[in-house]
Amino acid sequence: MTSYVGRRLLWFIPVSLLLIIFTFSLIHLVPGNPAHTILGEEASPDAVRLLEAKLGLDQPLSVQFFDYLSDTLQGNFGHSLYGSQPVLELIITRLPVTLEISVLAILLSLAISLPLGILAARRPNSWIDHTGRLIALAGAAVPTFWVSLILVFLLSVTVRWFPALGWVPLSEGIGSNLYHLVMPVIALSLPLAAMESRMLRGEMLEVLSQVYIQVARAKGMREKAVLLRHGLRNAILPVITVIGLQMGGLLGGAVLIESIFSLPGMGQLVLNAIVQRDYPVVNGTVLFMGGTILFTNLLVDVIYAFLDPRIRYS
Repeated sequence: MTSYVGRRLLWFIPVSLLLIIFTFSLIHLVPGNPAHTILGEEASPDAVRLLEAKLGLDQPLSVQFFDYLSDTLQGNFGHSLYGSQPVLELIITRLPVTLEISVLAILLSLAISLPLGILAARRPNSWIDHTGRLIALAGAAVPTFWVSLILVFLLSVTVRWFPALGWVPLSEGIGSNLYHLVMPVIALSLPLAAMESRMLRGEMLEVLSQVYIQVARAKGMREKAVLLRHGLRNAILPVITVIGLQMGGLLGGAVLIESIFSLPGMGQLVLNAIVQRDYPVVNGTVLFMGGTILFTNLLVDVIYAFLDPRIRYS
């Protein structure tokens, strides 16, 4: 396992380099000049040229790339074009918001999908199974932004149970913090729960048809123990894989969710950076998100080996 993890970590280097090249090239293809954005469209050409020289934007793209690569290797991702604030500092400031809504969305999706998938597999083709299929189909088909807008209209505008906008840090009270995150977390978790419940149902149906399940029942083991100890434990592995892959979707969905609900997270940070043509911030946040996805996939593989002793990595 140690040698496997070491090789996977070494693979992070070429993958991260490719991500840096792709992101750097793509953001520079976006029309617009950061100097014009900072100074305004009425700025004189001389003022624009002076600012470009100050920010290093007058250098060839190859020189700008290697300057950014040098900053990245030093671990600071460069400095924002607006105020010269270190990009890493901006990421660390915004990360807790995105991390909290992502973790809460995963937990809520599991709280919905696990009982729904288990019950549907326990009683296939029953009304519980059909209801679960309908919920899963609706959750997978409805866009996240549409769910967010419907939640705002129903729970904020109509009945006024939850605030439509805003964010309260944990330091100001966990109750107020969670109160402002109810709608964003629900909007993020529904598509996850839909996919997880359908996958869990399929895996549970396959596991429950195995001989060892029939033997456990024949020995008089309680049905709850059969479902949880033998069924769920063996059927949960593909669901864990899905959760690992969904981390990328969560980070991407955070861009929309944080914009709709005005949450000061990484999604809003990268969106504002794209609009402002803040190249170092875009490159830094995308690289950080990519590294998070790579690390999450590695963590899923390690968890696999702990949950299933039959899995061995060489």
